[in-house]
Amino acid sequence: MSEIIGAVGISHAPFATMTPPPDPSGPGGRFLADAARVADAVARLRPDAVVVIGPDHFHANFYDAMPPFVLGVEEAVAFGDFGTRAGPLPVASDLAWPIRDGLADAGFDVSLSYSLTVDHGIVQSYDMLMNGADVPLVPLVVNTAAPPLPALDRCLNLGAALGATIRAAAHPARVLLIGSGGLSHWLPSNDPRDPTVVGRRRESVIHGRKDVRAVAEEREPRVRAMGGNPNAPVNATWDTWFLKQLATPDLAPITALGDAGVEENAGRGGHEIRTWLIALAATATPLVWTSYEPVPEWITGMGIGATFDVA
Repeated sequence: MSEIIGAVGISHAPFATMTPPPDPSGPGGRFLADAARVADAVARLRPDAVVVIGPDHFHANFYDAMPPFVLGVEEAVAFGDFGTRAGPLPVASDLAWPIRDGLADAGFDVSLSYSLTVDHGIVQSYDMLMNGADVPLVPLVVNTAAPPLPALDRCLNLGAALGATIRAAAHPARVLLIGSGGLSHWLPSNDPRDPTVVGRRRESVIHGRKDVRAVAEEREPRVRAMGGNPNAPVNATWDTWFLKQLATPDLAPITALGDAGVEENAGRGGHEIRTWLIALAATATPLVWTSYEPVPEWITGMGIGATFDVA
């Protein structure tokens, strides 16, 4: 039987790999130092497999067919966006298949991929926390980009089913869960129904699969241009509340916000907190250690939380 040894929630941001601070006192320095501390703690836990729950940023999923959840079971290939690594990743297929079957038995018809492209939403957090060790992973991609989004309650229920499924898997493994995303950050709309999403942008979010590299080459300069602004909006008050709430067993105040409440308090990028909720529900253990740094220069409130002690 598999054993869940803990969960980590961690923010990701393109600028963490593109423009890390030149010294630890710079913007993002505390976050990177604490991420390294958590990576050391993870190494001491000796995971045999990692379930990484993260979003896609229109590198694999588009509005020609937008699934709420996608599970990779055989191949996972890192896209290599924003300075993250490119190429094949090791997949824990012996664990991925029991997860797929168990989630189906629990009433979750998760989309299946034998060859899944993942971007920095999965790769950056995995590489930070594995610290160069190619621990086999099971990637679970959650749509947080634009409506229709999976409901917050649905994500909690999926997480609970995921945890039960992992614990029941015959494959013997020490499993770590990683929820990659958030916290507060304000992003442009990607909703094709939004009247501001027009022309090439609307075409790219619907039909970008036809030439993903071209779409990425056009998008990345726009994202890069958003970085470096010390006055970019970040809601440190809400981010801190969110982390404190995850240190309790009661997640109802978070799910009660609904999509509108999350977006009002944490921006469109705040919908990525779904990945944390899934990981925490799977572990069924509150956070016992947290770290937070608002980094407007990275347009993101950068948080980390672990269900185990970090020395």
